[in-house]
Amino acid sequence: MLSVAAASLYLRVGIFAFSGILTLQIASWLLAWAGLLVQAVLAVFFAAVVANGVALRVFERGGLSWIGLAWKSSSLRHLGIGLAGGVASALAVTVLPVFLGLASYVAAPDRPFNWGSIAFVSLAMLFGAIGEELLFHGYAFQLMMSKFGAFATMLPVGVLFALAHENNLAANWMSGFNTFLWGVFLGLCFLRSGDLWLPIGVHFSWNWALAMTGAQVSGFQMSAVGARIEWHIPTLWSGGAYGPEAGLFCTLLLPVLGYALWKAPISTERPALFADADSAA
Repeated sequence: MLSVAAASLYLRVGIFAFSGILTLQIASWLLAWAGLLVQAVLAVFFAAVVANGVALRVFERGGLSWIGLAWKSSSLRHLGIGLAGGVASALAVTVLPVFLGLASYVAAPDRPFNWGSIAFVSLAMLFGAIGEELLFHGYAFQLMMSKFGAFATMLPVGVLFALAHENNLAANWMSGFNTFLWGVFLGLCFLRSGDLWLPIGVHFSWNWALAMTGAQVSGFQMSAVGARIEWHIPTLWSGGAYGPEAGLFCTLLLPVLGYALWKAPISTERPALFADADSAA
């Protein structure tokens, strides 16, 4: 028989999941006219905001600041470190291989340089990163982590993160494996900082820098810089049509990025939901 604490946990996570899935379905239907990218990005963003907002208001009487979006003295530093880490990592799997002769840039006349398109892609990347971090590392993730521990939560959530991308264009087993690693890694970013600014920074800047260097991003070709990357190495390394996230370069990069962020000057905060769990115990 379930204890009161366990029943409360499952109810909270259930309400979070139900409101998120329902909003995702409704938003996807309403945005069907907007194109696949806009539909996917905004539907996830709205679902994440609603799921977190409903759960926080119903169970915690709090706002989004409770799940790591409060603006503190450390927030700008964490965001900046995340942005730098994501950009450096994207350059390592795109520009560095070009420099080493493993790939080259070719003209992309179908996607000419355009400031308007760059602004659009940047906004899409921003909404996408914020939405996915709120959805996968927001209220439910933090609540479960406070009850079950870090890795008992991060591993299954990493699997869910990978499954959420399995229908992307050109997805394969390697993209699924690396996306799982990314899901776990972004969970570790939250654990390291205790807020969502670090994982949002890494997530956004990685996707944005891939797009700005002419690479595919999770199966989407979103470059608006007038060029794209043409690889001269096997797909296993480059990621092929899915992009670097489906290649071994990405697999090897993540431990290096993780070590760098673990050593970075990040001040770990105790999440509000953890403190709430302590008081409840």
